[in-house]
Amino acid sequence: MMRVVSAHKTEKLAFAGLWLCAAIVILPVLGIMMVLAWRGASALSWNLIAAPQGLLAPIVGTILLVALTGLIAAPLGVAAAVYLSEYSRGGALVRLIRLAIVNLAGVPSVVYGLFGLALFVVLFGFGRSLLAGACTLALLVLPLVISTSEEALRQVPAPLRHASLALGASQWQTVCRVVLPNALPGIITGLILSIGRAAGETAPILFTAAFYSLTHPFPHSLLDPILVLPYQLFVMATEAPDVAPGTEWATAFVLLAIVLGMNLVAVILRARLRGSRRW
Repeated sequence: MMRVVSAHKTEKLAFAGLWLCAAIVILPVLGIMMVLAWRGASALSWNLIAAPQGLLAPIVGTILLVALTGLIAAPLGVAAAVYLSEYSRGGALVRLIRLAIVNLAGVPSVVYGLFGLALFVVLFGFGRSLLAGACTLALLVLPLVISTSEEALRQVPAPLRHASLALGASQWQTVCRVVLPNALPGIITGLILSIGRAAGETAPILFTAAFYSLTHPFPHSLLDPILVLPYQLFVMATEAPDVAPGTEWATAFVLLAIVLGMNLVAVILRARLRGSRRW
């Protein structure tokens, strides 16, 4: 009886600790949102967001950059994860690849920016453009996409694979029709969270894609430079001190709202997809 009571108390303490950790993470974010909304309330308006000379061009540029980054990073990251999870047989080379992926995830974003400048802007001749920025950000988020996708693939129960192979399906058919559909919630969640990180990066965009122009704010092709919210905020804070009071705070609020909105979409989508499947 004493052991049951002790285990019950331990469980309560553990749950209390988890709630405390969640509060420590969530409350600062809510505080930041409140401060940004309060400081930027005077400038935040529909005219600021929707006007071509306001935040419309940076918002459109951010969405285009994020979408193209996802189109580049998703197939590469998922393909690499499928190989590591389903086809590789272990060994020193695979362990070295996984170690390299973990290390690449910790490389500062400014290093990716300089690499993208040298490779895509100069060597490939893309110039400062939407395509160069998307390729650079795709490299930035690729380690995270691979790691989350591989983990999602590993969560699929092995008996599902064995049953598919026992029914005569090839390994490729098993991966395409059994493993990937069941791992889809985790893969999509990891991809959206990775792209959400890319949406808030400044250094890679600064070197490869961004510009500040009110006369030609919208790109007309993949090889045109773009306006994006992180760079817009950087310019407002450092090079444009004559902006309207509160505009930089309103811009930061819009950027944070977009990133948090992407994370919320990832959580909802994961819950819906997982709820539709039962193992």
